[in-house]
Amino acid sequence: MQILAELAEALRERLEIIGDEESRRDPLHHTERLREISERIDLIEHRLPPTIDPQLRHFLQRRSYSKALELLAT
Repeated sequence: MQILAELAEALRERLEIIGDEESRRDPLHHTERLREISERIDLIEHRLPPTIDPQLRHFLQRRSYSKALELLAT
């Protein structure tokens, strides 16, 4: 399903931003990047079909993005 691939990509991008030491040297820019990717994840979440795995939806709603990405990888 294409939307799940899009979601996984956005979740990986968020983890990369969090781990980007250079980005963290500019807190305003870093925070803006995190805000943008979080908004993109929210938009993708709202496009997910109602039949999506309830555990995945739970992880997304609780902002447990690492767990959501792990679930998508299985």
